[in-house]
Amino acid sequence: MLSYADRLASMRETKIKHTLQKREQNGFTDLDDFGTVPLPEGYEVLPWYNSENGSFYGFEGMAENFCRVLDAHPAYVDPMEMLCGRWRDMLVNYRGDVHYMPDWMKKNPKLRDFVAGGEVTAQWSKRWDEKRFPYDDLKPLQKKYNIATGIDGDAHFACDYRIGLSLGFGGLIEKIEKYRKINVGKDDFYDAELTCIHAMLRFIDRHIAEITRQLETESRLEIRESLEKMRTVCENIRLGAPKTFHEACQWVAFFNCFARIYTRDGAGFQLDTILLPYYEADVAAGILDDETAKFLIADLLLIDPHYYQISGVDADDNDITNHLSYLILDAADSINISCNLTVRVHENCDPEFLTLAVKYLFKNQNGWPRFCGDKALLEGYMKNSPDIDKATARERIAVGCNWMCVPGREFPMNDTVKINIAKVLEQAIIDLRAEGGEPSLARLYELWEAHLTKAAEVVAAGVNLHLDHIGEVTPELIMNLMFKNSIERGEDASKCAELYTIGCDGAGLAVVADSLAAIETRIETEHVVTWEQLFAALDDDFADERLRAIMKSVPKYCSGGSVADRWAKTLTDSYVRIIRGVKMPNGRMLVPGWFSWARSIEYGKAVGATPNGRRSGEPISHGANPNPGFRVDSAVTAQANGIAAVQPGYGNTAPLQLEFDPKIAADEGGIEAVCQLIREHFRQGGTLININILNGEKLLEAHKNPMSHPDHVVRVTGFTAYFASLTPGFRQLVVNRFLEGI
Repeated sequence: MLSYADRLASMRETKIKHTLQKREQNGFTDLDDFGTVPLPEGYEVLPWYNSENGSFYGFEGMAENFCRVLDAHPAYVDPMEMLCGRWRDMLVNYRGDVHYMPDWMKKNPKLRDFVAGGEVTAQWSKRWDEKRFPYDDLKPLQKKYNIATGIDGDAHFACDYRIGLSLGFGGLIEKIEKYRKINVGKDDFYDAELTCIHAMLRFIDRHIAEITRQLETESRLEIRESLEKMRTVCENIRLGAPKTFHEACQWVAFFNCFARIYTRDGAGFQLDTILLPYYEADVAAGILDDETAKFLIADLLLIDPHYYQISGVDADDNDITNHLSYLILDAADSINISCNLTVRVHENCDPEFLTLAVKYLFKNQNGWPRFCGDKALLEGYMKNSPDIDKATARERIAVGCNWMCVPGREFPMNDTVKINIAKVLEQAIIDLRAEGGEPSLARLYELWEAHLTKAAEVVAAGVNLHLDHIGEVTPELIMNLMFKNSIERGEDASKCAELYTIGCDGAGLAVVADSLAAIETRIETEHVVTWEQLFAALDDDFADERLRAIMKSVPKYCSGGSVADRWAKTLTDSYVRIIRGVKMPNGRMLVPGWFSWARSIEYGKAVGATPNGRRSGEPISHGANPNPGFRVDSAVTAQANGIAAVQPGYGNTAPLQLEFDPKIAADEGGIEAVCQLIREHFRQGGTLININILNGEKLLEAHKNPMSHPDHVVRVTGFTAYFASLTPGFRQLVVNRFLEGI
């Protein structure tokens, strides 16, 4: 008889097989694993375009094409599992923008030419309707400062799963029909929402039919019982609200597939508290045991690596860790794949739970879980407005790469807006040289602040354009279903949110801090290099290795008490002041953070040589992290202290990203050492910690030959991914970040 352990082993084996097949279909990708399965033979979607530019927009365009993509998805039922459903394809692939077209689509001449209009060349984005909502006036400065504008950014907010779980799909249909009668004249909105729900029901129906088909030939008794239960669960939640733990997990699994297909959404919820009532009721009724609950959670994590928060504290400062919190960690351990669990750490957190979380970090070495700090996130977010109370700030949970959101109430656009401050420095240097006369560091910094101010202003203009019109371009038809006041008013989430605290991340902190420190030390203090020599070195990309070594050898940011550490704090203060100083309409606010996501390589290509000895086109620093090689000993404590000192302070993060091969084994004090590091970083004001505990030999082997370790998972940035699926350049970046010792 098959045990849960047998099933999990089979499911994990299938997962690795799918990962390799997806790499063959999609090529290397520097993205989340997503939980997708390979496309089946003959898969094809022909989109319907309602714009002359070869794309689709608005309620009708998005709903129609969502249905086409979802209807093309066959059912996925693995008899080893207890939950069913997978997603394979994203709606954005059909927007006609070659930049976003996956390899498998480019390999299909018929589909490629249909979607791209016969052109397989770079072109302007068709995700945004530029004919109706142009922004040509913003593009020069957006390019000048290498800005990720946020215009046409997808999702990056969180819906409130409690709404959907309490109503079910049938209840959502009834709610739509109720408010359609109240909000006369908004039929386009409600028609689109209903169209999407009916496509979801067809998806569920295909799974019910596939389970029935498998039952016709399945002879194993335990598998037959499992499939029959799976079919009953699907039938119950087709229209009804979930009533059991199993039904709640299956409902979430289906919804996650729908949200991913629509706008790549990966924002989950507080997993251990929202599922707790279902768990407790089933245990009390004698229909659920812990082993089954763990298996169901593992299955849910396998279906899609949505971002879930566990543990934490309520509005009255009570620890909310519960028995299900422990089961979730155990479940993640049992499946041990790419997953995105975040443990919220606070002063009164359960020490046993934190220890268990770190234990699994050591044991599996797959980059999970990660950790966020309650104190700085709570106090920082409340500073944004007197209307944000403690309860709201505590509801703002970790549901993205670097970001937090109040589910169902906030539209923060987090992780879509970024300013490359290394590019800002480059522009300041250009102006400094053009001025003539005697250059100075003080004047350079004045110019940097002036350019940053212009960058912030153009960011604000782009954000406002996006917020004003995204509901007409890409309405959030799936997440609207679980967003407060959306169905009630007949408005897109972008129009009816209660909070518009828009994340604006800076990238390249270490590059700029180290550059200013090198100028101060070598030119203005020691006088061993002249401004003219520096300018010449920037022009010839540091052809003079001796001069490069002189500039590069100045003590760097995070080395501890260095000139660069002081500059990093000064840069942070300026960045926060300038971003917060931008005036926004309609209650909108820009909220500063330090984060580059996976764009370190991309941003580096846009920046020439910099005064810290970095050569033209090389990657910029990762997020708030120091540059690789910041200290001879690469001290983790120094890095943690340095990043704690540059937190922007308004509830958005400046993550601490750690990679190390510990010299202290888990059972020789390593677990407690990491626990102490986590507590101390958050005590100092840290917000988020991503940790890769890596075997250096294995990492280098996997980099040289990805097929040698196809199951090796790393936390790339805020997300985890299979190392073998990353591009060679990004694998190298992870290797470069690798630190030895703790």
